[in-house]
Amino acid sequence: MNITLLGAGNMATAFAQQLHAAGHRLNILGRDPGKTRALAERFGATSEPSRAASSDIVILATGYGDAIGALRQAALPDGTVVVDITNPLTPDYMGLTLGHSTSAAEQIAGALPRLRVVKAFNTVFAQRLAAGPRVTDTQVVPVFVAADDDHARQRVSDLARSMGFEVIDAGPLRNARYLEPLAGLNIYLGYGAGLGTSIAPTWLRQA
Repeated sequence: MNITLLGAGNMATAFAQQLHAAGHRLNILGRDPGKTRALAERFGATSEPSRAASSDIVILATGYGDAIGALRQAALPDGTVVVDITNPLTPDYMGLTLGHSTSAAEQIAGALPRLRVVKAFNTVFAQRLAAGPRVTDTQVVPVFVAADDDHARQRVSDLARSMGFEVIDAGPLRNARYLEPLAGLNIYLGYGAGLGTSIAPTWLRQA
């Protein structure tokens, strides 16, 4: 697939690594020209704003506060599939600024209704993403995928599977109200409780 990453930070770097390894074609756009150019060169990617419009999927790898502005600046055409990986975190990362009645994903979708927003990868640390999907021979990191558009959900699920991740269908986009607090708990366990950034939440199912 043709993938555009919006952002050049830790999550964007981890995505670039895994997407490149999976054989996808990358275009990377970020606020810092030097950092963005270096990341693009590292993974053989382009860094051309005009190419975002022809991307199969755009991954929003910014903080929540920068998300809507970054998408508006990208000037994406109607119907573009956008993966929202953001969490509406407080400055100390130990709480959420939204919840219960809405979510970051719903706020983004409401501000840009012509885009097809998919919540995914928000429960995966950048370090875990960079390390890859397999924890042990039998354990694979899951990606929860929530969206109102079935086609968009399927495209993002296919992308996650192409990188080797397990996919858990999390239903409509409003279920981001549950996924974002789940990410908050994961952040607390990783940093507050000292479990580290190799952890990831999952759901157990009896065969």
